[in-house]
Amino acid sequence: MSDEQHMRAALALAARGLGSTWPNPSVGCVIVRDGRVVGRGHTRPGGRPHAETEAIRAAAGHTRGATAYVTLEPCCHWGRTPPCTDALIASGIARVVVALRDPDPRVDGEGLQRLRDAGIEVAVGLLEEEARRVNAGFVKRLSQGLPMVTLKLATTLDGRIATRTGESQWITGPEARRLAHALRGAHDAVMAGSGTLLADDPELTCRLPGYAALPTVRVVADARLRTPLAARLFNSEAPAWIATAPGGDRAAMAALEQRGAELIDVPPAPGGGLDPAALLRALAAKGITRLMVEGGARLGASLLRAGLVDRLAWFTAPALMGGDGRSGLEALGVERLAQMPRLSVTARRPAGDCWLVEADVIPAKLAPD
Repeated sequence: MSDEQHMRAALALAARGLGSTWPNPSVGCVIVRDGRVVGRGHTRPGGRPHAETEAIRAAAGHTRGATAYVTLEPCCHWGRTPPCTDALIASGIARVVVALRDPDPRVDGEGLQRLRDAGIEVAVGLLEEEARRVNAGFVKRLSQGLPMVTLKLATTLDGRIATRTGESQWITGPEARRLAHALRGAHDAVMAGSGTLLADDPELTCRLPGYAALPTVRVVADARLRTPLAARLFNSEAPAWIATAPGGDRAAMAALEQRGAELIDVPPAPGGGLDPAALLRALAAKGITRLMVEGGARLGASLLRAGLVDRLAWFTAPALMGGDGRSGLEALGVERLAQMPRLSVTARRPAGDCWLVEADVIPAKLAPD
């Protein structure tokens, strides 16, 4: 097998940890000796042990003279675990192939240099863009102080999420809903607006076996503290965070905290609701790297208007509702075609009788005329 094939295997391992390693990145490592894979590892839940030490342990002493394929530059600082550079050096590995340099200022090239100083051959940049995509949330949090945001929509073919009377369950079928749960499990947190909470009373949990080794954080954007104390959100042990404007009703705050919610102060937006950029910065400050926004035509539109959505996951059901149905997005304020957020489709796949289209979002200011 080639270097590229081994790195692709390491990237597949890294993808397994998405949603469970935050605030740390999810890294994959494959160790090859004499053409044979002797060890594999990926970052474990909570961010430790790291992928390199897991792969070295799995190799069971067969690392001397081997090559390690790592999706992110090995760490060189002490945290809750010793530096991975030290473990690689001590193992006798002769060559390390790295996909992506670590943007963490505590590392950022220092890990590579330590390996070179120890006489280890180092190659950097193999499948770099693929590795950047896997850890887009980690990179964005470090570089911009924001999580990577995936906006998930589930609509009819004409973009409706509920009838004019508010009935919405279920527009999509069971296969699509299972796939939506899998998407939840690959994100650190799932967020909905208070309107969605009042209309649908969702749990916002990932309820698929094998997913979410760490419980997915549930976030409600609730500027007016409308979250009901009897909401199903509180029936799970998974963390529940309520983002709200400061200066709200103290009794309501205390009651929500007594139900287990953690309140996060976010400044209001001029037109009402919460400031979307401030909301995302607050979540990133708490360690969230990958955020899935699942509910609220107003919430989704506010994030799109602000250019804060990175990816779209759109489930469409083979049905039509018409103009009196409720739209999946509120007004974006588009007056000219050049103002539309554009999409770069990355995948299309069936989900029962529905379809899932996944796309990268190009903010309107970057969209071509």
